[in-house]
Formats: sequence, structure tokens, C-alpha cells
Amino acid sequence: MTEKGLVLVVEDERPIADLLRLYLSRDGFGVNVEHDGAAGLAAARRMRPVACVLDIGLPSMEGTEICRRLREDGDWTPVVFLTARDDEVDRILGLELGGDDYLTKPFSPRELVARVRALLRRAAGPGEGERVRTLGPVSLDPARRSVTVADRPLVLTPTEFDLLGHLLRRPGRVFTREELLAGVWGYASHAGTRTVDVHVAQLRAKLGDAAGLIRTVRGVGYTADA
Repeated sequence: MTEKGLVLVVEDERPIADLLRLYLSRDGFGVNVEHDGAAGLAAARRMRPVACVLDIGLPSMEGTEICRRLREDGDWTPVVFLTARDDEVDRILGLELGGDDYLTKPFSPRELVARVRALLRRAAGPGEGERVRTLGPVSLDPARRSVTVADRPLVLTPTEFDLLGHLLRRPGRVFTREELLAGVWGYASHAGTRTVDVHVAQLRAKLGDAAGLIRTVRGVGYTADA
């Protein structure tokens, strides 16, 4: 095991898998590669990686199904999806199942490594000095990485938690989608703003009656406001 931990790559295109192994290893990660969905799920459960890179189209089991089963097990390891199909259905489906980010092929392996690093920084959480943030019935504790709505615990993915925390850090402040991408995901790209919309929709669904605290500012972005 390397100092940065093990990343599981499940990718059936061997040249891509080999390239990801090379770049992740150069960045200090241990890498385990599987080329089959069922083998990937077994490896994720056995090895407990710090992050998973899952191709969507895999033999025996799609990457979205691997993610769904891990989330059902209570495993919230950060997941980056890879897809060759440039359509919204795959992206939205993956994120609804608890994925944290995605890349569409072809992509830069350096960008993939940067996305993994950004996910792990967020999953590590803030320093102990960060105060609890409360807005209406929602209370978010950055140190414990816990959220309650009207004193009831709420289960969020790491990305949903960080998105809510970012909005609650400055209630009433309107964030553009590009600002949220940079602040929460760690990169800025107009092409990735759909990711923000999908995560906001999922966050609202989980907040239930408190969903109205996250308000859309048409043509601009989002704000958290009581």
C-alpha cells in the first residue's frame, strides 16, 4: 500500500486501464485493475480502496450497478464514472446511484488523477475548528461530517455533503455553477455544470420538506436561504 492509498480501476479496455494505472501510480497511489464488473465489485468489497474509477460499460456488470451495490452496503467510497456514451442518461443515472463525478472518453489521464485527488481532499473533511452550520431545520457538522433535518439524521454522499456545506457556508450568497464546480469538485469547466444541477436535484430530493432552502437563481446558479 502506498502513502496515498489504493485506487480501484474497473475498465475493460486494457490500454486505458494500463494508462490509468501508470498515471495514478506516478502520483503516489496504489492501483488495482479489474477488467470485469463482477470482479470489480468483489475487489471493492475485499480491498476497501480509497476511491473507485468505474467504467459504465463493463462485461457481466455495469459500473453503475457496482456503485449501486456498494451504496446499498453502506460503502460511500468516492466513485468516478467513465463513459464512452456522451449522453445525459448515463451521467444522471450514475450520479443518482451515488457517484461523485464522471469523465467522458476520450479524456486526459492527468485530469482523471486530478479529479481523484479532489474527491479525496473533500472526503478527508475540514479541520476540527469548523463550526456547525444551521439553516432552518438543517444542521451540518463539518467535523463529524453529519447532517440532520429537524434532528433526524440524513445520509448524503460525500459530494452531496460538500455541496450542502459550501452553500451553507455563506447563506444568501448566490453561487454560479462554475463557482460550485471549482469550490466543491475542485475544477471549473462550463461543460461540467450539468453535474452541479444533478447533484442539487438529488440533494433536494433527500432534504424532503427542507428542499426549499436551496433556491435556484435563474440564469445564475444556486443559493441556500431560509
